[in-house]
Amino acid sequence: MTTDTQVAPDIPQDVPQGFEPLFRKSPLTEPWEPLYQKKTERSVIIGLRLARPHTNGRGLIHGGLIAALSDNAMGYSCGQATGWTTSYVTISLTVDFVGSANVGQWLAIESDVIKTGSTICFAQSLIKADGVTIARASGTFRVVPKKVSVVPGREANPEPRDSGFDAAHRPGMTS
Repeated sequence: MTTDTQVAPDIPQDVPQGFEPLFRKSPLTEPWEPLYQKKTERSVIIGLRLARPHTNGRGLIHGGLIAALSDNAMGYSCGQATGWTTSYVTISLTVDFVGSANVGQWLAIESDVIKTGSTICFAQSLIKADGVTIARASGTFRVVPKKVSVVPGREANPEPRDSGFDAAHRPGMTS
């Protein structure tokens, strides 16, 4: 028996509707798990329920967590917006803190891709705790062609995989 308020069995009840486990794991973000995502046509929203491991010595959510997750969300959004055909590396990242967040709140990093090109992607994000903006970020990302995997006796496989920060743009095309 199910009700309208139930979510997928592997997602806790306190995770907002539409979020699922983040598709990309990394050693940096592993201590902050569980992390969640919600994909739109042109972005990947990252979310998490804030807990003690996310805090600084004063008990507030650490700015480094906000900066790192903003970097991820904007990079993933560049990938989502451009079809995951190349990878991205961060050229610059700026974060402005305008508020704070506390343990127990839902943190969402909502990104917007401003412009993509054959060599660079520009993005920005708003970081919200329970729907209230606590920071904004902007990032510039360099397009890096994906490495083509070659297996002896087989053709090269340049097909993109939707597996994470391996992001975005076909050379020569702009949006």
